[in-house]
Amino acid sequence: MAWLAAAKSFHLPAVDVTALRSRAPLAVGCFGCVSMAGAGIGRSSSAFRSKLFASLSISADASIKEAIQTDKAPAALGPYSQAIKANNLLFVSGVLGLVPETGKFVSDSVEDQTEQVLKNMGEILKASGASYSSVVKTTIMLADLKDFKKVNEIYAKYFTSPAPARSTYQVAALPLDAKIEIECIAVL
Repeated sequence: MAWLAAAKSFHLPAVDVTALRSRAPLAVGCFGCVSMAGAGIGRSSSAFRSKLFASLSISADASIKEAIQTDKAPAALGPYSQAIKANNLLFVSGVLGLVPETGKFVSDSVEDQTEQVLKNMGEILKASGASYSSVVKTTIMLADLKDFKKVNEIYAKYFTSPAPARSTYQVAALPLDAKIEIECIAVL
């Protein structure tokens, strides 16, 4: 009955499993009764469904989604936000090494662009009430994976231990022929 202990830790209401078995098969999974499948659950009353899943839902209500915008970082190049706050998370869009005042790259070198990307990201984090230490995940996109070592040296100055989880990819092309783009997720 491990699923019952899990349900209690998530403050789920007690559910009569014998009644449910006749209506929908029960799949044993991470949350036990949460992973129910089949048509039986669809035929259940909406009040039952809302009680069963109430404590597991994450609100998609637009009122909890807040766009972050600062003039201290380059403006978005298209129909997206510099960052979005949702619940206790901050999602920072891919940041380029553009100088905010000019909209042009700081230089053609990957080192200078990396430094500018991280400065720009810092301004977006600051505008949202976060910091580099709040970042839990980054994704780095490079025009040339051979620049990996150069980028790491600069990156390490901004993200100290414990460093965020990270993925790094070489991509076919980046906006405006950038050498690097970095996005991140932070906890608020």
